[in-house]
Amino acid sequence: MRRVVVIGATGHTGSYLVPRLVRAGHEVIAVSRGERTPHQDRPEWEAVQQVVADRRAEDAEGTFGERIAALRPDAVIDMICFTPDSARQLVEALRPTRPLLVHCGSIWVHGPAQRVPITEDEPRTPYGDYGLGKAAIEELLHRETLAGGVPSVVLHPGHISGPGRRAITPAGNMDPDVWRRLAVGEPVALPALGMGILNHVHADDVAQAFERALTRPAAAGSSFHVVAEQAMTSRGLATGVAAWFGRTPVLEFVDWPEFVDRVGEEHAAVTREHIERGIAADITRARDVLGYAPRYSSLEAMQGSLRWMVAHNQADVGGQFF
Repeated sequence: MRRVVVIGATGHTGSYLVPRLVRAGHEVIAVSRGERTPHQDRPEWEAVQQVVADRRAEDAEGTFGERIAALRPDAVIDMICFTPDSARQLVEALRPTRPLLVHCGSIWVHGPAQRVPITEDEPRTPYGDYGLGKAAIEELLHRETLAGGVPSVVLHPGHISGPGRRAITPAGNMDPDVWRRLAVGEPVALPALGMGILNHVHADDVAQAFERALTRPAAAGSSFHVVAEQAMTSRGLATGVAAWFGRTPVLEFVDWPEFVDRVGEEHAAVTREHIERGIAADITRARDVLGYAPRYSSLEAMQGSLRWMVAHNQADVGGQFF
C-alpha cells in the first residue's frame, strides 16, 4: 500500500483513477478545487481524503508545491500541470523526500508525424501553447530524474473519451451536429479525403496506465503513449458511428476552403489542430514496461462518450437508439 496524492482527482480521468487506486489498496488523498464531484458515484470515494486547493492561485503565491509535500506522499499523480513553472515548483517542493511523480502529458508533444506509428523516442516538434508546455514539462521531469532528484513517469494520453466527457467527433472537432448527421443519414463533410488520423482512448484505460505506473520501477525516467490499440481515420470513425444507427454514412470529401465554409471557422480550426498532426501513437513501450492493456477500442471509447452526451442533453441523434 502506498500513500498516493492525486492532483485533479475529480476530473474526468480522476473519476476512474481514484476508485482504481482504492481497490488496489492504496491510501488516496484527492486534491481538487472542490467545485465538482466525480461524474461516477462510486463507494470507493468514501475511503478517500479530500483536500481543497486552487492550484492556479497557490502557484501564483508559490505555496502549492509545499502544500502537496506536506501531505507526505509516497507518490503524486499530477493530472493538471500545464506549465513548466508549475511543474518546477512541485518538483522543488518534493525533492527532499523524492516521492514518485507521475505526470499526465499529451500526445500533442508530437507535431506533424513523419513516421507512423510514432514512438516515444521521436524528436519533439510540438506547436501551440498546450503542446509546447507539455513538451517542456516532460523535458524538465526527465532531467530531474536523471539528476537523481524526484523520480518521474510521464504518460501521454490521446483524445480522452468515455462517459463523463464530450468526445472529439469523426470530423476532428466538437461540432455536435456531426453526431446527428451520422445518426439520421445526412451528409457529413470531411477534409483531406477523410484520411485524417485521430487517436482516441477511454478514460478508464488512461486510469489503468496511471495505476500500473505506480508499481513499475523500470518506468521511472520514461514517457509512455496511452491510447487505444489502433488510431482510426476520420472516414473509419464516421463509418463506425453510422453503423451504430444501422446506416452507411453519407460522406462528402471536400477541400479545405469548402470545409471551412460548411462547418464554420471555429470548428474547422479544431479539426485542423487534430488531423494535421497525423499521430498514430505506438503503445509497445507501455505494454512492455507498464503492462498496459487497453480494454476499449477507439470506437468503443467514442460510443461511451456519445451515450453519456445524449443522456445529458449534450448531443442530439435525432431520436435514434443505439
